[in-house]
Amino acid sequence: MAGTTKTEKIRQKELSQPDSFQKVGTEASDWLAQRQKIIGLAAGVLILGGVGVAIASEVSKRGEEKASMALGQALTVLNRPVEGVQPAQPGDTEPAFKTVKERDEALVKALSDFRQQHGGTPSAATAALTEGKAQFRLGNHAAAQAAFGEFLKGAAQNDPLRVEAFEGQGYALEADGKYEDAIKAFEQMGTAGGPFLVGMGDYHKARMLILLGKKEEAAQVLSKLTTAQPNTAAARQAGERLAVLASEGVKVPAPEAPAAAPVPDAG
Repeated sequence: MAGTTKTEKIRQKELSQPDSFQKVGTEASDWLAQRQKIIGLAAGVLILGGVGVAIASEVSKRGEEKASMALGQALTVLNRPVEGVQPAQPGDTEPAFKTVKERDEALVKALSDFRQQHGGTPSAATAALTEGKAQFRLGNHAAAQAAFGEFLKGAAQNDPLRVEAFEGQGYALEADGKYEDAIKAFEQMGTAGGPFLVGMGDYHKARMLILLGKKEEAAQVLSKLTTAQPNTAAARQAGERLAVLASEGVKVPAPEAPAAAPVPDAG
């Protein structure tokens, strides 16, 4: 019973913490501001590839500039108040949403319409990520997976937000009970790199292994995580999970000692 109680406490704590799915629209707004700066700089670039290339570049630039402005307009849905959750501010002219669900439904419609009109642009890829999170919150797991996939298809390989899309796919697959497939998505978080959600891919993988009944394997993953990514949120949560597994009688391996620093050659 003690192990079960600890497990429930961890689960409740995780659900109460702000994560990438609760920070709706933040990454899109930040990306939008950055993208607009890039567009401004592009206007001053010298034309080196001939008239045809110059025209194509200008058309592409104007198309993306138009798309980024339209995305900003679509995301204004997030600025509207929600009764009992997000109070109205002085000067608000739009009526408040009755529930968060109603806001997410409006957000999905706005972003879906935007992506249809501006498909193939970087802004459309960003919109897909935000739409995927809203679809997940609405319980539309298949639609969420599709939207995250669209983001991954359109985003640059070095885009730091790719890690959030892989996490989103993993969450959606987990919600459908597809734990093996969820592991594959969560494993991609590590290869995506970037400064966000460090170590969380391994933590989520361990959670799926526990759900599959592979607790000793999960303990090995968690133990390695605490050593490989110390002083991170992932390592802290891994330590809490390990304590629960130990209380349930699972053999928890001792953390690996960090590699010793090389000794300078005295000669």
